[in-house]
Amino acid sequence: MGSEGNALEEGTVPQLDFEKLRRIAERDQHVVPVVLQDADGGAVLFVGYANVEALRETLRTKRAVLWSTSRDELWRKGETSGDVLDLVEVRVNCEQNSLLYRVRRRAGGACHTRDASGQSRSGCYYRRLSCRRAPCPRPGRGWRARRCR
Repeated sequence: MGSEGNALEEGTVPQLDFEKLRRIAERDQHVVPVVLQDADGGAVLFVGYANVEALRETLRTKRAVLWSTSRDELWRKGETSGDVLDLVEVRVNCEQNSLLYRVRRRAGGACHTRDASGQSRSGCYYRRLSCRRAPCPRPGRGWRARRCR
């Protein structure tokens, strides 16, 4: 866990980012959340964001395309990793402020992180929080993390 990104993505200490949406708003990024769900098993793979361009590209190519809020660019899932997600359908929630991409993995996993064997994880929700070990709120001072096991 040499780099900060690895500690965040691979570490066992919860570091929940409650400022993510504020940063997106401050950068004036016009996006909606997208839940990516395995169309066959129903598992939630991960959550991303789409702007109008990403949604159009998703519908046109029948592949999951998102907007990278950190890089300010289209993110064609699997373009570099090979973990392509083929689109089955797009659904819109009742308030029309989020999307559901029902997808099928073409090969490999869905998460950009790797498991102990070096393979892409099937989804990004690979850590659990328990009531005893969850981060504890401290009013006005953020969250105190406890080590998860």
